[in-house]
Amino acid sequence: ADAEVFFKCENLQRAGAFKARGATNKILSLNDDEKRRGVIAVSSGNHAQAVALASREAGTRAVICLPEDAPKMKVAATRGYGADIRFFNRHKDDRDAFGREIAERENLVMVPAYDDYLIMAGQGTCGLEFLEEVPELDAIATPCSGGGLFAGVSTAAKSIKPSIKCFAVEPETANDTQQSVAKGERVKISPPPTIADGLRVQTPGALTFPITRENADEVLTISDDYILAAMRFMLFRMKLLIEPSGAAAAAAVYHRRIPSGCRKVGVVLSGGNVDPEILSRVVSEARP
Repeated sequence: ADAEVFFKCENLQRAGAFKARGATNKILSLNDDEKRRGVIAVSSGNHAQAVALASREAGTRAVICLPEDAPKMKVAATRGYGADIRFFNRHKDDRDAFGREIAERENLVMVPAYDDYLIMAGQGTCGLEFLEEVPELDAIATPCSGGGLFAGVSTAAKSIKPSIKCFAVEPETANDTQQSVAKGERVKISPPPTIADGLRVQTPGALTFPITRENADEVLTISDDYILAAMRFMLFRMKLLIEPSGAAAAAAVYHRRIPSGCRKVGVVLSGGNVDPEILSRVVSEARP
């Protein structure tokens, strides 16, 4: 990259991803009655683990709704934290309706994956820490799915340093945010076929989108091949294990998608919960 690059290694975060921040903030805000009732979350994997862990530590029950094709390691980890797992078909089921039905039937408190101000505030601590650690940053890039991470990080970053450039990065085949920003309203896409399982959301959040639209200097897209190449670089050169979703922003920098005027770029490596099959592909396709 034609810049000095700094990494925020959320792959080393508790439960292996930035999601621990928002889930913990949300669950710590529950009152005693809500904790007695228990919580429910709908997730592609990392939010599931974060909610399961935070719930266990808060002493409350957690029901987690996962897609049937969620990475096996994420399913196993979520179950290992003591959560009750329910599966849905992401191609046929409305994931949000699936979760709401269970929440109403079992009187559970919903912990959204991204579309919640307490969740966004928790994710925003990543941006606060980044600017405290590297105040000279002139740009930050984060992966973007439903928008909770980008909304939180960009809000925190621009509140500290209004001149900082904030870039949201998503897969080329899952560019719901890019399309939405271009159109000026939320766009819903078909279930996206991307290797980045954590970035397969079909439309930005109702609460996150206005913040993303306001704060995003640009929404960048990257191919799955470039994501895999970035994972390979991070693994073999940086000795960091990053999942596909977590490598999206790194891929944008590695393949020079960040505007050339940015000289000190902060990259959020959002997670490291890699499915063994994906990791095997990353390693087997490596070239000297």
